[in-house]
Amino acid sequence: MSAERDGTPDDTLRERAGTSRLKLWLLLDADRRLVAGVPLVLLGAALVVLGAVDPAPLRDAAGSKDPVETLFQALTTAIITGVTLVVSLNQLVLSQELGPLGDQRERMEGTIDFRRDVAATLDVPATPPEPSAFLRSLVDGVGSRARRLGDLVADCDDEEACDRVDRFTDSLAENADAVADALESEQFGTFDVLSAALNFNYSWKIYEAQRLRGEYESALSEEALDALDALVETLRFFGPAREHVKTLYFQWELVNLSRGILLSAVPALVVSIGGVLYLDNPATVTGTFLGVDALVWVVVAAATVSLVPFMLLFAYVLRIATVAKRTLSIGPFILRPTDREESIDWE
Repeated sequence: MSAERDGTPDDTLRERAGTSRLKLWLLLDADRRLVAGVPLVLLGAALVVLGAVDPAPLRDAAGSKDPVETLFQALTTAIITGVTLVVSLNQLVLSQELGPLGDQRERMEGTIDFRRDVAATLDVPATPPEPSAFLRSLVDGVGSRARRLGDLVADCDDEEACDRVDRFTDSLAENADAVADALESEQFGTFDVLSAALNFNYSWKIYEAQRLRGEYESALSEEALDALDALVETLRFFGPAREHVKTLYFQWELVNLSRGILLSAVPALVVSIGGVLYLDNPATVTGTFLGVDALVWVVVAAATVSLVPFMLLFAYVLRIATVAKRTLSIGPFILRPTDREESIDWE
């Protein structure tokens, strides 16, 4: 293979994503209530401004046509449809948990076997039961094996091999330590656990370790090769472990989304039906507030409340879709653009 190229990707998700910190914060880290609430406030403010500058006032339009009634009829239909969607989402989540006894036993055995294999690889009696602690134990294991490999190649005869492996182990240990610190004391149910796991670029590390073994197998000692194999084995466990935690988090988020939409749908439905029944007559609301017709304020406020379930759906699905896009593959497959050359010379 040709000499090392500069196409090594960054470790953290923000650096690999190649997007602004603010955009990534809004997509992933921001509180979902904030992501849902800010667009609602902006939408309401924009509608009030339009109502204030409209040359054909809403009150006059409501007197000759029925824009208010039409609006709230559509919102009522949308809310009922949204609740139906929530039921479908709940069925999707629950379908993963329901099944005959044989399937449940197979799931249990698969989980226990995986945890037993991880414990054997890490040389510990048992792995932690908490998702964050479980991932942290794997990351700590990767870091310790990377440092051991670096110690073993410190005095090898091939200077190029020593330098390449040393830079690889230093980078891997630094990334592992940062992720382990981020996972410490985190509780499942928040995005922080999955966010920290996404900052461990394990797939590239597996590829780089396999590449180093192929290039410098003859230059490294038998003990160093065994340490490299142990490192790759530990890295390979992180992939399915992270995917399992991601799946559990998605189910957790979908349940939270369903509960949020159901709780917000009741007041939204009351407001939208009330708009159909009581706001069809412009004389129902009189006066002005801050120089704007009170009817505009009431209609905009009612429409904003009616849109809360939709904005909750928008906020939660935005995060889930972003995470899913960034973790479509498992293992050493890179699905994003990189700086690597298109043609790779193999010896």
